[in-house]
Amino acid sequence: ATKSLYISNFAANNVVRWVIGDHSWTLVAGSLTAESGSTSTLLYYPSDVLLDASKNIYVADTYNHRVQLFLSGSKNATTIAGTTGISDSSPLALSYPYSLAFDKQYNLYIADSGNYRVQKLLRY
Repeated sequence: ATKSLYISNFAANNVVRWVIGDHSWTLVAGSLTAESGSTSTLLYYPSDVLLDASKNIYVADTYNHRVQLFLSGSKNATTIAGTTGISDSSPLALSYPYSLAFDKQYNLYIADSGNYRVQKLLRY
């Protein structure tokens, strides 16, 4: 198996994959030109990235107030938590999601930093 790092490139508005030993990275989500945005292909200051066992990519899309799921190999994402562009404290909303973690059952925990709470999203 190839050993890789997946990097949430906050200021460049993207997520890249760096294979250990290689001299360059591969874009896996977001923009090559640091363009920010709220479409299904763009990110706005992503702060964390997480992979599941199927290599699906979960991104804390911080300034879009959402968590994006990129299925393995796809450049288009689905919003699985939060509402694009809307910061809110209601139970289904996020405000600056900052960090992500899985438990053993692949339930997703979201550090909802603007609301000072951790949200649990059942396995998607």
